Amino acid sequence: MTPISLGIFASANQSAAATSFESIATVSVGSGGSSSISFTSIPATYAHLQLRCIGRSSRTQNSGYAVISYNSDTGTNYSYHALTGDGSTASAGGDASVSYQTLIYFPGALRGSNIFGVGVVDILDYANTNKYKTLRVLDGYDSNGAGYSALQSGSWRNTNAITSITITEYNSNNFVEYSHFALYGIRSA
Repeated sequence: MTPISLGIFASANQSAAATSFESIATVSVGSGGSSSISFTSIPATYAHLQLRCIGRSSRTQNSGYAVISYNSDTGTNYSYHALTGDGSTASAGGDASVSYQTLIYFPGALRGSNIFGVGVVDILDYANTNKYKTLRVLDGYDSNGAGYSALQSGSWRNTNAITSITITEYNSNNFVEYSHFALYGIRSA
């Protein structure tokens, strides 16, 4: 399937209230699905970024998962941690020096066709060139009592400002139709 890319050329509203959210861009996946979503030309005018995601994976399992990378960096400059639970079992895991960060676990093709997962992703200090970038994620889905939830964090070991974000469905799967991704800028005083 064809990746979706969206350039961002909106100017920042300088009169925004302290700690307000401003919509930067949204992407909705159409029929046929998409293997990745990209937000490009992200302005450096906010304190933080937030992604709000609703999605489903084409993976022929109970779940699939999305990964995130920045500025087209596919080097082993990422790490992540995850605390997960499915209602009966809790687990923890993570990895370092990998080429992506896990982002959101979405329900897969073995779940009911109307089951979608949600996630909120905060990318902190994305434009600060004096520090590595960190993210935190809260995500999950319910499948008629057999669901999943996770709290995750990660880092990108790079001091460059984040100017583009790519979200990819892992293992060559696709985001299915009606998956939706919205990027917001967060202003602070």
